[in-house]
Amino acid sequence: MNTMLGLFNLGGGEIILILALVLILFGAKKLPELAKGLGTGIKEFKKATREVTEDMHSAMEETPAPPAKRLPPTSTVAADTEHTVPQSAPGQKA
Repeated sequence: MNTMLGLFNLGGGEIILILALVLILFGAKKLPELAKGLGTGIKEFKKATREVTEDMHSAMEETPAPPAKRLPPTSTVAADTEHTVPQSAPGQKA
């Protein structure tokens, strides 16, 4: 028998002791509320897990958009000739 309880090596006596402690700590009136809350929490967790899994599968199934066309590179040569200073060759005066 390969169950979750087998992983913790809990025997029948330990399980009964744990259940008795829970009953003493929370009382008989609170146990149904605790069980209901635990069940609701597990249900919500499974629902969220399922939604995330479905979202991932739908995202993987979508066809990717075609790559955008690239424009040829434009020249960025400065056209501002007013502020250029003429350079003289070595040995010449400006």
